[in-house]
Amino acid sequence: MSGISLPELSPHDRYKLLCAVVVPRPIALVTTLDANGAINAAPFSFFNVFSEDPPLVVLGLQHKSDRTPKDTTRNIHRDGEFVVHMVDEALASAMNDCAIDFPSGDSEVAAAGLATLPSDDVGVPRLAAAPFALECRKSVALSFAPGRELLVGEVLRIHARSGLAAYRPIGRMFGNLYSYQRDIFAMNRESHAQWSTRAHTGNGAAKSRGDS
Repeated sequence: MSGISLPELSPHDRYKLLCAVVVPRPIALVTTLDANGAINAAPFSFFNVFSEDPPLVVLGLQHKSDRTPKDTTRNIHRDGEFVVHMVDEALASAMNDCAIDFPSGDSEVAAAGLATLPSDDVGVPRLAAAPFALECRKSVALSFAPGRELLVGEVLRIHARSGLAAYRPIGRMFGNLYSYQRDIFAMNRESHAQWSTRAHTGNGAAKSRGDS
């Protein structure tokens, strides 16, 4: 099989394929401030933690169809500050409301009825309902195409929701599908010496791989 050549696909088809393959993806609900002080909120599933030293997160920022920046991109470029909120089951519906294409200048936070709390290290408020909030400062933005940027942000402070007892995040699948992350399992990471001992004392498949 020769696989699928992505350069031969349209951007739309590449998006569909990548989103169907790389799952589940964590969701960042990002707040920023517009030029008039309104709180903007937008969800991103092209997102992940990137480094701990320094503590960095990455966001894939997409422009509008006319190549002008969306609100989150414009606000971060202007102020250099944003807050990433992790999305759990309780916040899922409000996160989905924040994905609606509200007119620029309208606050998704106000429309969704989300309460906010002041941040400590950035001027952007955080969402009280979020299980975790990461105060961030823009580190660098890289442009890879007229409509796509990669934003790297430094995490300055992490907040946990008051009274948080159990963290039940949701994951983005493809299309309009999401997933629960309730079932977990553990696998211990062995040293090479531990693996070698186990591989040579009864695990034939592992022994065969180790001896090849």
